[in-house]
Amino acid sequence: MILLSGAVVLGLVLGVDYLRRVRSRPVLIGLHLLLGAGGVELIAIVLRGTPDGKVMPAGWPGKFAALLLLMALFTGLLAPMVGRRSRNTMNLALATHVSLAAVGFTLLLAWLALSPA
Repeated sequence: MILLSGAVVLGLVLGVDYLRRVRSRPVLIGLHLLLGAGGVELIAIVLRGTPDGKVMPAGWPGKFAALLLLMALFTGLLAPMVGRRSRNTMNLALATHVSLAAVGFTLLLAWLALSPA
């Protein structure tokens, strides 16, 4: 959860930079990518099973959140490649990335809040 929260905060910083048309620092972009990928990996591990052998009851919210966050990771990696030539294409790619990540993160929060501790 901490990894994805960090990725969200960095994503907001990078998004503000993009809207201001300020070139983002590559270190922030790399850290955003690492935190997002690490968070998605941890969600996959928890869905697969915890080290003590218990499986967290994911149901549809946990699985759908993981799928959306994985798609957000994929679209975030593709955005610079498809949006290289056109600002409109880049805007669409980033809007897709942000939308998937926002819905996935919100669904993850709901799943964690509603799952038995």
